[in-house]
Amino acid sequence: MKVLEIPYSESLPDAVRMTVPEFEQELKLALAAKLFELGRLSSGQAADLAGVTRVDLLKVLHRFKVNAIDWSADEFSQEISNA
Repeated sequence: MKVLEIPYSESLPDAVRMTVPEFEQELKLALAAKLFELGRLSSGQAADLAGVTRVDLLKVLHRFKVNAIDWSADEFSQEISNA
């Protein structure tokens, strides 16, 4: 497994009122959410990147203003018809 190191100021977690582990998890979630939003990663791949389950990732996407499902009105109507 590859590891990405992102340097940040020691004061940054305090500036956003988080502990170091909370801050680092938030960074992983933000990266995963953005890559999912861009369509670069599936929800499962994004969850793996963030170190959470797929369900947990889908539950927190709203915090990053990312839709878990991005369907057009036609796609949504068709999905309802097929249900």
